[in-house]
Amino acid sequence: MTRIRAKKSLGQHFLSSPHYLKAIVDAGGVQKGECVLEVGPGTGNLTRELLSRGAKVIAIEKDHRVIPLLRAEFNAELKTKQLVLIQGDILELDWKKLGLKGGKYKVIANIPYYISGLLFRLFLTAKEQPSSMTLLVQKEVAERIARSPKETLLYVSVRAYGQPHFMKKVPAGAFTPAPSVDSAILYIEGISRDNFPKKGQEQRFFELIHAGFAHKRKKLLKALTPLIGQRASVVADARAEDLSLETWISLAK
Repeated sequence: MTRIRAKKSLGQHFLSSPHYLKAIVDAGGVQKGECVLEVGPGTGNLTRELLSRGAKVIAIEKDHRVIPLLRAEFNAELKTKQLVLIQGDILELDWKKLGLKGGKYKVIANIPYYISGLLFRLFLTAKEQPSSMTLLVQKEVAERIARSPKETLLYVSVRAYGQPHFMKKVPAGAFTPAPSVDSAILYIEGISRDNFPKKGQEQRFFELIHAGFAHKRKKLLKALTPLIGQRASVVADARAEDLSLETWISLAK
């Protein structure tokens, strides 16, 4: 694996610290026999830790260079089917082929910073949602989602589906090559669509929050009136960051 150089175009930063690898899997609460979807196994360090806990791992890797090396490294686990290795882009894969069932698998991954927002949306809005997500993301992103004192678009979007937790800071020096910023382990538990019991409410929710946060410093009345008519008067003097998640969900309903 030492022959593989990280590609900037793929946002690769390989985590090699045993301490932080263990911390990620601990945060995800991985138990023997559980199904884990790993995005971007890279050099296989996190994969190895997951397999050592007895998890059944489905690893999706876009970089064709590492596939032969991963197959050689985990030959035994591939034979027993404890590990399923698929080359492809997680953003383009046909999920039906993965055989995943809603609430029956966990997502655990060290993901590229530049697609973190896309992956949040992909998994949280998937027809077959994971039960939880444990992701290594940019520290500022984890803080905005789990610790923000004000409502933000990302904060509201994630919390509509589950409860996020800032678990642990991971310094840039724990990676090869080291990124320019620190990372953090973000854990999202209890993922569900319970806030959207009726058809159309989920789509309506996103229409509203995107309209509201498009001009977050302006009052919401003008932005929301075209979408919800006179009912927008309930937020007449408010700005997007002033509304709670519960209020956004109520408006969507």
